[in-house]
Amino acid sequence: MALTRSRAAARRRRWTAVLGATALAVAGGALAAPAGATTASQQVEFQTRCVPPPIAGIPPITGTTTAEVTVDKTSPKVGETVTVTYTITKPAASNPVDLALPADIMTPSGKVVLGGAQTGAVTVNGPKKNPPVPAKGSFPAFSMTGTFTVTAPGSITLSPGDYNIHTSYIMELDTPCTVLNPPAPVSETVVASPVTSPNTRALALDTASGDPGVRVTVNGSKFTPLTEVTVVGRAGAAETADKMTVTTDSDGAFAARLKVNDVATTGIVAYEGAAWDPEKGAGPVAYKVVVPAPPNSQTITAAVTAGELSMTQAGDAVELSSVDFGQGGAATGALKTVTVKDFRGGPAGWSLTGKVTDFAGPGGSIGAGNLSWSPACTAKAGSPSTCAAGSSGPVGSGGATLASTPNGALTGGEFTVDAGLSLDVPAFTAPGSYAGVLTLTLS
Repeated sequence: MALTRSRAAARRRRWTAVLGATALAVAGGALAAPAGATTASQQVEFQTRCVPPPIAGIPPITGTTTAEVTVDKTSPKVGETVTVTYTITKPAASNPVDLALPADIMTPSGKVVLGGAQTGAVTVNGPKKNPPVPAKGSFPAFSMTGTFTVTAPGSITLSPGDYNIHTSYIMELDTPCTVLNPPAPVSETVVASPVTSPNTRALALDTASGDPGVRVTVNGSKFTPLTEVTVVGRAGAAETADKMTVTTDSDGAFAARLKVNDVATTGIVAYEGAAWDPEKGAGPVAYKVVVPAPPNSQTITAAVTAGELSMTQAGDAVELSSVDFGQGGAATGALKTVTVKDFRGGPAGWSLTGKVTDFAGPGGSIGAGNLSWSPACTAKAGSPSTCAAGSSGPVGSGGATLASTPNGALTGGEFTVDAGLSLDVPAFTAPGSYAGVLTLTLS
């Protein structure tokens, strides 16, 4: 009989321990704003029903969840990959038992619901990482990330969806939490633009110079068939008085005889529509108006030759700071400085993107989504283009924008691109060196 009672007491102690671990997964309460949230997204509240495993002996819990969804890019193009982060912080429910819960027993997963121009759900997952939870203490925050590919142009809404918390403490248990009145309120919106076909329009001149009043033959190709095209002289980024219109043939080609009178004309462009659009135009092609020299004089000329779009980097190895086994946290460092030189002198901007592999090491790997960056970009004085740094956030295997410049009438310059790096290392990652490869692409 004493033996029977002893075994019963042991079972009660075992179930009490399971109850404590499961309680972590039961949380469904109010949350505070996640650190570093962007102004584009907003916290939203919604009712959830969390169902603990039957073995825990805890009834379902209905409560208010506050969450926020953020993205790495809010203006993607169709075909681009968007990284989504679903964050839940400070659940309203607390650990209901007088038993402290250990660190790193919780692995969250969930869904982010898409609406508007594109529907569906994005699967998101979080790392197995949480601080210890004291008896009767509040539950910690957690974040989950995932990606989706934009398939349609327009406004795409993102709302928090169902989530599940898997706990690994004594037993492997799941606690699913569902949205009671789906969909939850919209937390983030991205506006996707259509895919723009490469601009293959081209211009060629029969001569590169001429006296004032001479007609130059301008040959255009690969414009829209049977469309009116404006052919006009350029003085830098401004149009000159030398202008005419012509209609393309059924192949999108034309031959215009443009009379060039303005001595300020230094190039010729052609475009569809009422005004210059780099997506619907071609040029400028250099042209010089030769002013007859007065007697006993000499004409001196100099040419500016278009260059290339290129980049160099200050090194190819980055050493992040170390973290302690059992503590984990952020291993930080800085991207080797990248210098972008845009010496093309045309209308096109550029984009510098990066993607990273998983970090392989003696304990397996640390996911690519655990690497985040904080980009910065500076234009050299006198550069025609302005440089925009990409958004701070995860880099991931899907990639993210580091920096870019917009299209314009005349673009170019020299730019310095940097970024702070932070790798989120789980607390009990096996000691050793973990390495991933960050690949940068300039286009």
